[in-house]
Amino acid sequence: MASLPVSPAQALDGLLAGNQRFVDGAPQHPNQDAARRAELAPAQQPFAVLLGCSDSRLAAEIIFDQGLGDLFVVRTAGHVLGPEVLGSIEYGTSVLDCRLVVVLGHDSCGAVAAARTAVEEGLTATGYVRDVVERVTPSVLAARAAGLTADSDIIDTHIRHTVNLLLDRSRVLADQVATGHTGIVGLAYQLADGHARLVTSHGLPTPVTQDTVASSVGVHPS
Repeated sequence: MASLPVSPAQALDGLLAGNQRFVDGAPQHPNQDAARRAELAPAQQPFAVLLGCSDSRLAAEIIFDQGLGDLFVVRTAGHVLGPEVLGSIEYGTSVLDCRLVVVLGHDSCGAVAAARTAVEEGLTATGYVRDVVERVTPSVLAARAAGLTADSDIIDTHIRHTVNLLLDRSRVLADQVATGHTGIVGLAYQLADGHARLVTSHGLPTPVTQDTVASSVGVHPS
């Protein structure tokens, strides 16, 4: 399959460049034709794993202007972690050789709002939704302990918390990050303007800023 290996930094640059095209209203819609479909039939080689919230407004391939076979996507409400999520991410980095893991949160997240309501008003959800809320609650409590009350600050705290949990719970991923094979970043998506903002990163050779977007527009890693 015609897909070249990329570094974690190159993979992130490609995602940020695609997001900038989406924000600018100039998506290229790469790798979405019949030829790509046929090329992928024997095997896949995505360049990044994306753990995102299940929110219907957070379709990864659209907001990062990617196509078939580019992203290995795992989505749960509030991007909460469980064994099946950890296993899926480890599969993406160990078996599919993805060089980057992205945790994608967003503003106006229902799971975060529910956890905040549970903490502040004592109102708990029912059924398995309660399990999701309980997994987000530590992030809300950590933000409160730090004196953070703005929605964006709580969202950023939850993104960082998920990234740290990935590194704490997955020895496989932690080792890959430590050796430089894999990078992991947290991004916060803005629903109104479509912009994905860098919140935190691990395993990248140099700090990545939004300035990399300008030099990466048009670059597609696959």
